Amino acid sequence: MTQIKRASIARAPGFFYAAFAVNFIPQVSAGHKREGENAMWDRVLDRMLRQFFVTGALDMIYPDGTCRRYGPGQGPALRLTLTDPALPRRLVLSTELALGEAYMDGTLLIDGDDLDGFFTLVSTNAAQSDASWRRWALRLRRAKRLIDQYNPAHRARVNVAHHYDLSGDLYDLFLDADRQYSCAYFTRPDMTLEQAQAAKKHHIAAKLCLSPGMEVFEIGCGWGGMALTLAQDYGVRVLGVTLSTEQHKIATERAARAGLSDRVSFELRDYRSVRGQFDRIVSIGMFEHVGVPHYREYFDTVRDRLRPDGVALVHTIGRIAPPGATSPWITKYIFPGGYVPALSEMSSAVEDVGLYPTDLEVWRLHYAQTLRHWHDRFLTNQDRARALYDDRFCRMWRYYLKASEHTFRHNRQAVFQMQIAHRPDAVPLTRDYLYPAKPSRQLRAAE
Repeated sequence: MTQIKRASIARAPGFFYAAFAVNFIPQVSAGHKREGENAMWDRVLDRMLRQFFVTGALDMIYPDGTCRRYGPGQGPALRLTLTDPALPRRLVLSTELALGEAYMDGTLLIDGDDLDGFFTLVSTNAAQSDASWRRWALRLRRAKRLIDQYNPAHRARVNVAHHYDLSGDLYDLFLDADRQYSCAYFTRPDMTLEQAQAAKKHHIAAKLCLSPGMEVFEIGCGWGGMALTLAQDYGVRVLGVTLSTEQHKIATERAARAGLSDRVSFELRDYRSVRGQFDRIVSIGMFEHVGVPHYREYFDTVRDRLRPDGVALVHTIGRIAPPGATSPWITKYIFPGGYVPALSEMSSAVEDVGLYPTDLEVWRLHYAQTLRHWHDRFLTNQDRARALYDDRFCRMWRYYLKASEHTFRHNRQAVFQMQIAHRPDAVPLTRDYLYPAKPSRQLRAAE
């Protein structure tokens, strides 16, 4: 038992070691000294799951063939099968990381491959459960988040390359033709993904209060879609920056093909190295990559680059909850260095640099709908994705898209659009400019 305990301590950064050490080691030591190691980890996992599942029903088949039910739900239960005898131990020590890896490796089987059912069950219990080991896990993750989110320019470039420098063909499999890789805006429930992404761009443009000839700085330009729309439809000049070589290459090519190279330029550089001032600043889906230690630096840059009468718009995923920490699986496989901010963290940084929030809008379920479109398109094109990478990558990508969708549906995550300026009168005093009234039939008849 001493050897097992030391091995656990060596994995202390793992998600659930603290809860294991506090709640389970004494009982395991006293009651099961002669049990095999695998049986011990099975029992520890069983205890954790009984605390976690407070709604619904799960049937778990352990590697030894034992089937145990969790949750108070009656009737059909979601069924999981663990095929690796080492998996219970890994799930105890780092639950979220091990869960995602086991699905990727095929050692955790979901009956019918029902990812929607799986994440609905997990997300709803995560939102309601108050298991003690989860509180310890969150404390551990928060304790190391400043290290995980330390993103100076050289590290930020590596983190961006991990995700955005994947094959360009991959993103064509699930994004819209404009490659908008952020939340779409569904002003009608029957909108296509293309329509909703176009609506997102024009909604943001309206909040920027643009006039022809203005100079716009885009922090995190992606594949160039927003910058090209602003230049072509609103007559402004745009500088977009990215740390992704693949995005920079494609965005530059797109500007040339559209005949907009004289009005739009894309640079492969860190946003913090840009100098000069701009009439407008826009940042879409980039703030999630900044990291809490750099919030002051980010908003210092926005303040210093924004002209005195300028307007900035920051569009970011946000948590409708107090500050937290990023899933270790997301950190390792999807967005290293990434973090979804609480509104309190974001607002505090804006206050610290002396900027004025002129508008704040919360999009609640738009991203869940966006992610469902992305997943369904990816699933349709999964054979092509498998040809680019392999089956493990495809399982990872589907897990990422579905986990993200259900976090927005069930676990207090949304999108924040914060409009900020130096002056309180930089934008109109009401939102009427965003939603111009259409003349009534009577007024049109009178005209």
